[in-house]
Amino acid sequence: MKTTNVIWVALWSMALGAASAAAEPVAPSPYEVVWDTPSSDYNGTMPLGNGEIALNAWIEPSGDLRFYIARTDAWDDSGRLVKVGAVRIKVGDGPAERTKKFRQVLTAKDGTLSARYGEGDAQVDLCLWVDANRPVICVEAQTAKPSTASAMMELWRNAATELPDKTCSDVLNCGLFPEKTVVEPDIVLSGFKDRIGWYHRNIKSVGPANLAKMQGVDDFPRVEPLLHRTFGALIATGRPLRVDDRTLRSTVGTSHVFEIAVLTKHPATVEVWLGEIQTTLDAARKVTLKVRRAAHEKWWAEFWNRSWIHITKNGEKADGAAAVVSQGYALQRYMVACVGRGKYPIKFNGSLFTVPFADKKLEDADYRQWGPGYWWQNTRLPYHAMCAAGDFEMMEPLFNMYARDLMLFLKFRTQKYLGHGGAYIPECIYFWGDVFAETYGNEPFATRADKLQASEWHKYEWVSGPELVTLLLDRYAYTEDQEFLRETVLPAARELLGFFDQHYKTGVDGKLDMQPSQALETWVGCVNPMPELAGLHATTARLLALPENLTGFGDRAFWKQLQAKLPPLPTTKTPDGKVMLAPAQVYKQKNNSEVPELYAVFPFRQFAVGKPNLEWGSGSAQSSNRQGGVRLAAGRYLHGLAGRGRTGPR
Repeated sequence: MKTTNVIWVALWSMALGAASAAAEPVAPSPYEVVWDTPSSDYNGTMPLGNGEIALNAWIEPSGDLRFYIARTDAWDDSGRLVKVGAVRIKVGDGPAERTKKFRQVLTAKDGTLSARYGEGDAQVDLCLWVDANRPVICVEAQTAKPSTASAMMELWRNAATELPDKTCSDVLNCGLFPEKTVVEPDIVLSGFKDRIGWYHRNIKSVGPANLAKMQGVDDFPRVEPLLHRTFGALIATGRPLRVDDRTLRSTVGTSHVFEIAVLTKHPATVEVWLGEIQTTLDAARKVTLKVRRAAHEKWWAEFWNRSWIHITKNGEKADGAAAVVSQGYALQRYMVACVGRGKYPIKFNGSLFTVPFADKKLEDADYRQWGPGYWWQNTRLPYHAMCAAGDFEMMEPLFNMYARDLMLFLKFRTQKYLGHGGAYIPECIYFWGDVFAETYGNEPFATRADKLQASEWHKYEWVSGPELVTLLLDRYAYTEDQEFLRETVLPAARELLGFFDQHYKTGVDGKLDMQPSQALETWVGCVNPMPELAGLHATTARLLALPENLTGFGDRAFWKQLQAKLPPLPTTKTPDGKVMLAPAQVYKQKNNSEVPELYAVFPFRQFAVGKPNLEWGSGSAQSSNRQGGVRLAAGRYLHGLAGRGRTGPR
């Protein structure tokens, strides 16, 4: 089984990296990125993280170490996932030329940035890592001669600021709400003798109440998602001298350690948040740094030992394109590990690694093109490789949000909008479940006849339900965790598949007549769309293949009757008469350039090696490729990530 897993992941990564051949050399290890010059600004950052806290870190020509801090749950009062803040570490004093001799290494094998610059008495060694087992950032500095070191806050939310424009999926971006999007300031802590820190507390909540009323779901009982959410950081060091409210100095010595606790609480008073973050930092510092570091390295070693891909040539280290693929896969998996264990799913638009975007009016690290919302089609992609890699715990944030935390709300909305049971997952939602403001439209629920969203881009795009069930079944297939099957897989499948059974009527042939429908965002005016239909075929077959002693009689009876009602997968013919998969049985108008017909190949695996009619899928792929529908953007991304790690000046 392990061999099969490794082969599957290898094929997947090679497919993504097929377009990423490069003649330039890469770092000597797939788990290392080496730079020999400092970075002029945040465009030269290296990513670090422990699954819920992530850093963008870089070292300037001055030798200062700077990094942005992010958390998976740092949502502000407008529902934006923002940075917690930023820190600068200055070690001693010296001219810019002390970094002429410079080496900086990201060792992904243990989630660490290490650097050495300067020579002789001016030599400085830096080490930065986010504790894999605690919400604490550690900065270690060693100097050849005694010196001081300082940690300085670098905050940009220093006053209430009105955003100059709104981004797609911003909470107030529908033209109806009079409120402006105002970013409230961070609060710098004062009164400490030996520490510094800051926090951001949502003193208002902009959007959820308005959206709920607009969308007719304000009678569903739930916790307000934004109000009084509090996040921030607290910094300590071993020989502390508090210079001012924003600067903490480690007094003269050749060794310096700064420890930074980063915490979110919701809802919370300042007192509760402050008490917990102090307790968190104090508890960490009671354990020696050596012991914490050993546990940190142990976590990363176990992570890499779950699975790996090392491409070699005749037993020797690979070079060229193969090396790029090997390194690209390792670094992409590392990036996921840095952000994949928090409370919420990985954000597709920058993850936790956003930096200022100078092409926009908002030139701070909180800006995200496409805004704060979740698109299922974009969010799901990292999760399909996790089972094969053994990264099961990183699937939990996705399952928690979609299959557990929101399921009651999804059922409620389905009943209220459509008058029947089951649950559908809209393509575009905020983390608390409401549809994007501009997606739902400008007419309130109370006055509209059609209660569904107004946007036709994905109004009837409901493939998210069967695909979520597929991911849940994959997780069970790999782990055989019966509790997970009983408490998560089967309840979610019951609602998400039950939706299609209750929503669509049957035709004279006894089969579901799936209309109105669409095939992703590409084809509208559809009948029996491939993505949803392939998903229903795949999931009902897999559910029926589960052991009978682990599934209920009622569930099995439902799966059988639903399976019997499913129309065949839609096909068409090529100009030379060969059968190929089709986007839907009927598809009238094309609005985008996706390839919905290939959902029968991925993610639903109805056509694959060893299964009948493989040529139907390959013919569809060739046709889509000729039309420009198949893209290798992921491969180019892997190449870009690996290429950035070359040894030499940038």
